[in-house]
Amino acid sequence: MEPIRVVHSSDVLCVWAYVAQVRMDHLAQEFPSEVAVEYRYVSVFGNAREKLEERWRDKGGLAAYAEHVGSVVAKFDHVRLSPEAWTRVAPTSSMPAHLLLCAVRLLERAGLAPAGAQTAAAWQVREAFFRDGRDVSDREVLRALASEAGLDAGALDAHLASGRAHAELARDLDLAREQDIRVSPTLTLNDGRQRLSGNVGYRTIAANVREILEKPVEEASWC
Repeated sequence: MEPIRVVHSSDVLCVWAYVAQVRMDHLAQEFPSEVAVEYRYVSVFGNAREKLEERWRDKGGLAAYAEHVGSVVAKFDHVRLSPEAWTRVAPTSSMPAHLLLCAVRLLERAGLAPAGAQTAAAWQVREAFFRDGRDVSDREVLRALASEAGLDAGALDAHLASGRAHAELARDLDLAREQDIRVSPTLTLNDGRQRLSGNVGYRTIAANVREILEKPVEEASWC
């Protein structure tokens, strides 16, 4: 049987995607051959600093948003938050990181990076910002992260210089627009018929997967 396709759409600067990645890792462990996850990106923090300053202006600005993020992270034992995240270090945009990750995806697809390289790189970017307080909208920081991951800098630069990474990211954004995905993270299953958005518990995710796995192929619609 073909594995179930699960599309995971998120923004690397989204704290809920940061704390929830462990659930996706567990999903891959529980359903190693039954589920194939595609990681794609949405622009929730595409204009991060300006957007947050505007939306949190009457609540205390970026300092208040940083407190909010801290309150989220404090609920989970498996993640940490740098005191500089969203205080001293406030990325201007998630787009540079998404662009790099799309270039990593292209390397992985071409066999020039190991399987799972994009997933690992996305987690590395998230930890770099949330845990370590590094500005992941800065090109030099992203280049350093790619080097630390052992990725081929020349091959990544080639995808960035040629526009192929840009086209790949545009495809992600177009897909999010077509499916009206506005929340990070969002899981799309069953060819778009099932959607789980936001802070969804692992049991709910697994139950949706099992429902698809156990459903007869020719089951009649109840509609």
